[in-house]
Amino acid sequence: MERKFNKQPKLHIKTGDTVKVIAGDDKGKTGKVLSIDTDKRKAIVEGINMITKHVKPTAAKPQGGIEKKEASLHISNLMLVDPKTGEATRTGRKVGENGKLVRFSKKTGEVING
Repeated sequence: MERKFNKQPKLHIKTGDTVKVIAGDDKGKTGKVLSIDTDKRKAIVEGINMITKHVKPTAAKPQGGIEKKEASLHISNLMLVDPKTGEATRTGRKVGENGKLVRFSKKTGEVING
């Protein structure tokens, strides 16, 4: 009998969350999570970890040139910002009223929607 596991890992942040960077060059900055790569455990945060990319001229951009864009950060370097208090907090999971797992703030104990 084959054991079946959930292939997608549970992470403490989701797309759309506001997070604070706790390590690296952008330490202390906050931003909104644009996307998450669950396989590599990396996230792209709006306005954080900006890089310059040299773009060749194409039909869409005949000028080409240098553009700035966000690079990915490891999820361990991000901490969720509690929407009610505005402070960075650790998160936990517990069973909610409807029987599903919900995230909650370890600092305040409030359930985090999203």
